[in-house]
Amino acid sequence: MPVEVKLPQLGESTYEGTIGKWLKQPGDKVERFEPLVEIITDKVNVEMPSPYGGVLKEILVPEGETKGVGTPIAMMEVEGAERAAAGAAPAAPAAAKSAEPKPAPAKPSGPSPEATTDGKKPAGDAGERVRLSPLVRRLAEEHSVPLEEVERLEGSGAGGRVTKEDLLKYVEARPSAAAPATTAPAAPVPSAAPGAPKVHAEAGDQLVKLTPLRRTIAQRMSQSKREIPHAYGVIEVDTTELVRWREANKEEWRRRNGSNITYTVFFVRAAAAALDAFPIVNSVWTEEGILQRGPVHIGIGVALEDGLTVPVIHDADKKNLAGLAQALEDLGGRARDNKLTLEDVQGGTFTITNPGVFGSIWSMPIILPGQAAMLATDAIVKRPVVRDDAIAIRSIMHLGLSFDHRIFDGAVADQFLNHIKAALEGFRGGDASMTDL
Repeated sequence: MPVEVKLPQLGESTYEGTIGKWLKQPGDKVERFEPLVEIITDKVNVEMPSPYGGVLKEILVPEGETKGVGTPIAMMEVEGAERAAAGAAPAAPAAAKSAEPKPAPAKPSGPSPEATTDGKKPAGDAGERVRLSPLVRRLAEEHSVPLEEVERLEGSGAGGRVTKEDLLKYVEARPSAAAPATTAPAAPVPSAAPGAPKVHAEAGDQLVKLTPLRRTIAQRMSQSKREIPHAYGVIEVDTTELVRWREANKEEWRRRNGSNITYTVFFVRAAAAALDAFPIVNSVWTEEGILQRGPVHIGIGVALEDGLTVPVIHDADKKNLAGLAQALEDLGGRARDNKLTLEDVQGGTFTITNPGVFGSIWSMPIILPGQAAMLATDAIVKRPVVRDDAIAIRSIMHLGLSFDHRIFDGAVADQFLNHIKAALEGFRGGDASMTDL
């Protein structure tokens, strides 16, 4: 019996994914949980496991296309027992662990007495309206299309969701979208994204095509800067004792624990403790109020060749240094090898980025949508500083916090940073059970 394979929830506040590569072709037998297709988002390029076993009958979404969560992407032929399991769990099993907060209800549009004939829903359908994705809202704003008008469109996405393609088709068909013809440019130019300025190519220019990951990162970062009022705090930390301890113990650490003890391990441990002390930082803004998260799931930015991915250490506040070191080594290695699972990138409540490994000494990161803050850990460098009225050479670094000013203010940000500072500066290690800061 044929069943639909649908695009699963791909991460916090992620409503769309791009089909990167089909790993099976029509006619192929597929075991349950066997990799079926590569899916690309701003967070990860991941192999989606088949939600059930059977034979792949038809591919509904070709490689390179972007679709919303819940969109059917393939059809499979399954047996009766497998069909029953499919009905109980239509999405990939890893997707069930998404920690996405409940969205605010869409504002109802004004009444419209007449039935429409241009692809719109009548206004009476407002009670059943499906939430618009951030991408569709952005495109509507760029094309000056009122959201009430967009909400009445007949969407082709799952559950009637209005997709990017639906909106762009509607924009092209609107009388106001018509523009006078212009003189063709002297040189061919790449097609710009909606709302982007026109660029004339010059001799010697080279167009670098956007990968799905790069394009999605651009969309999410634009959304963040557009929707979140960013504020910043920076603090200086003396890591001299921490550096000395690590240099003296890193070989013994690896022998005893089987993993590398990087500075990021200490940063994550200190940040997790600070999030427990200041839970408002572990929050997200919603229209109903501030949703304060219970678990502490810390995402770690990992640089890839064509972008950035953010695997998540779940329940980071419950792990000691050894557990964090093992988790970081495992996630970092699998991120660089493109072997992360959907679960690995879901549910992040706070993010740490480490530009210090590339020599950065002062950073102001962009907050991931769906979170309240992001911590940047910059390079540790030796500097002359004043200690006890004398000049001393110490290992110094900056910690930078970008935060959503709607959720908390600078006083909380500074206290949060100082909590991390105290943990890092107070670390001595001892014989090191090597477990706690």
